[in-house]
Amino acid sequence: MPHDESIADGQSATATDTAKLLVETAAFSTSPELHDSPFMRACRREPVPFTPVWLMRQAGRYMREYREVRARTSFLELCKTPELAAEVTVYAAERLGVDAAIIFADILLILEPMGLDLEFAKGEGPVIHNPVRSGRDVDRLREVEDISSLGYVNDAIRLTRRALRPGLPLIGFAGAPFTLASYIIEGGSSKNYIQTKTLMYTDAGAWHQMMSLISRALGRYLNAQIAAGAQAVQLFDSWVGALSPDDYREYVLPHTRAVIQSVTPGTPVIHFGTGTAALLELMREAGGDVIGLDWRVRLDDAWQRLGDDVAVMGNFDSVALFSNVEVVRAQARRILEYAGNRPGHIFNLGHGILPETPVENVVALVDAVHELSQRRNNG
Repeated sequence: MPHDESIADGQSATATDTAKLLVETAAFSTSPELHDSPFMRACRREPVPFTPVWLMRQAGRYMREYREVRARTSFLELCKTPELAAEVTVYAAERLGVDAAIIFADILLILEPMGLDLEFAKGEGPVIHNPVRSGRDVDRLREVEDISSLGYVNDAIRLTRRALRPGLPLIGFAGAPFTLASYIIEGGSSKNYIQTKTLMYTDAGAWHQMMSLISRALGRYLNAQIAAGAQAVQLFDSWVGALSPDDYREYVLPHTRAVIQSVTPGTPVIHFGTGTAALLELMREAGGDVIGLDWRVRLDDAWQRLGDDVAVMGNFDSVALFSNVEVVRAQARRILEYAGNRPGHIFNLGHGILPETPVENVVALVDAVHELSQRRNNG
């Protein structure tokens, strides 16, 4: 991703340029090429010529070109610079040959307009300097009625949509209510979610007040991404596996369902979580056109539990990418066999690509999925 090949020249767009970009984005977003792409067809559980594949964290530190961009800017500035966010998004999709791009951003960006002081501290990960620990703290959270403070994400989507090849769908995303709430309360990552569960159990009123506020913000945020040019959206519930089924039903399901139901009709929603083997039926009840699976469940067993009226995504173990091409192909073949020829399978990892992953193995995985699934479909 050399500098002279950047999709941006660093100059600010004029009002005319912006208007032209909006028109182009609208045309791209509704094109027959996108509607009939393998990824979009799989979201609708329609027949496809091969299994579509994209990978969570496909633009990331495992790529030398991404590291070169990060050497020039902080992570937060990368997220907030539309030209750079679009550049790394497009490069990763083209380099890997995947069937969908996902906009480069972070699930925690929405916390800033809520009044939370977010920092990505080097070596520590995300830190919220004013965490919520009580009902009084919940009262100080701001309602995100105007999504314009996150306009840089929408600008990145517009730039990316214009730069991607016409038939390649673009996925927008957000964190799911529980995962965002856990960051807000813990002040960062956690192993046991003690602060989160304590507030949830001891002050249910404050908990539901906060979750409702988060859910409303997420609905507006996702719909703004769709209006900017995203063809599908994903909810990341990375930490929801910390909950029991009873707690998920009581404290989380209504709020996640509210977000999904608020998404622009006709836009596929991917509902993904990790450690969710005990929650799959409840996640299905919460909603989503596609349910994302982690690597801890067999894909065929999970799909049987979810039912044939929903698509599934997954579920290659990210760590297997550290092995060799033969192992990668064998693991991919097994997952494709579990999926069978049922319509509605989108191949992905069980979580994101890890930073030290060999790029050549990632490319080999994408190639293997295309080759093996096409062979099965032509079988």
